[in-house]
Formats: sequence, C-alpha cells, structure tokens
Amino acid sequence: MSSVRRSDRGSAIVEFHFLGILLLVPLVYILLAVLDVQRTSYGVTQAAREAGRIYVATGDETAARLAARVALQDQGVEVSGVDIRFECSTSPCYQPGAEVTVIVGSVVRLPFVPDVLAGAVNAQIPVGASHVSVVDRYRAL
Repeated sequence: MSSVRRSDRGSAIVEFHFLGILLLVPLVYILLAVLDVQRTSYGVTQAAREAGRIYVATGDETAARLAARVALQDQGVEVSGVDIRFECSTSPCYQPGAEVTVIVGSVVRLPFVPDVLAGAVNAQIPVGASHVSVVDRYRAL
C-alpha cells in the first residue's frame, strides 16, 4: 500500500475567509438593526420634545404635530406609522400652569425581512418617548 500525502498548503486562507464571512454577515445584520432602532429612538425623543415645546408656546396642536413630523424626518424616520398623542393635566388643555404630556410611538421593522414574514416572525421593535411640558404660569390667554 502506498500512502498518498496531500498538501495542506493554502487551505488556511480558504478556512479563514469562509469563517470570516460566516461570522461577519450576522454581525453586520445586527449592527444595521441596532443602528436603525437607535435612529428611530433619537427621532421619537426629539419629536416628543419639539411637539411639547411648540404646543406650550402656541397652543396649536397642528403646529406641534408638524414640528414632531419635521423632527422625525430629520432622523430619517418614516412618518406614516408614527403615533403622536397629547395628554393634559387640566381641561381645557391650554391654560396657565397646565402640564402637557406628548407621547410619540413608532415601530422599527428589522432590515431585509419581507412583508410576508414580518408579522409571522415578530420582526418589529416598538419604540416610544414622552415629554412633559408646562404651559407658562404667567401666560395671558
């Protein structure tokens, strides 16, 4: 019997590239998902803050919603699926000393998940923020 000796020359490079790609793809996917959630988190936080500031300054809910949408668009958040709510400590809402809570909520879809699978695999992450603003106590209405 003759023993055939095979050379392992060059196989380490192949294994290194294979393992590198195998480990790099999930890492990049997780990084994309985390950055998307972080971007949306910044967007809804800024939207709640700006909407609260505009509302207590003007008393106009439409202007406050517009300010929130601009803040969301600045972060690249899709505005169509965002929920913006106003809650007041008094009735009517806009009066001196009233606390106005603005609650902004959105859903982040995981990247590269098709619409068919999005509901089945729960590929959405809810993100929300709230901000409390106080109408100036000495504001003349």
